[in-house]
Amino acid sequence: MGLNFSGCHFPQEIIMQALRYYLAYKLSYREIEEIFAERNIRFDHSTLNRWVIKYAPLLEANFRKRKRKVAGSWRMDETYIKVKGKWVYYYRAVDKYGLKIADGERGRDFVTKLFTGRVTRAIELSRHILKCENA
Repeated sequence: MGLNFSGCHFPQEIIMQALRYYLAYKLSYREIEEIFAERNIRFDHSTLNRWVIKYAPLLEANFRKRKRKVAGSWRMDETYIKVKGKWVYYYRAVDKYGLKIADGERGRDFVTKLFTGRVTRAIELSRHILKCENA
């Protein structure tokens, strides 16, 4: 299920860049229209809306196929390293397949809350996706 850009008035790179701006950042259609107008690429915000309606579900389906599921079992590692001459704790959470879920450096309480939130959300999302796929 590849993306078909035949019949479009703009090159694939322009459409994909506009979609990236809209989907990855909190930009409105009109703001993206202005960004491209500064680069002498002119299209209407309603055109971008049609692109999002047409291509966003296809992109999501392609991304979901490639994304590996996060396992329900995970481990958190902690080590003490020197960064820019200062000793800090470095944390890393990995699932049972060895995939990194989150990492960072800061105080233990902050990182623990951050990891717990990220890992919990990742596990809940993977379980929700599995339920939807199996239903």
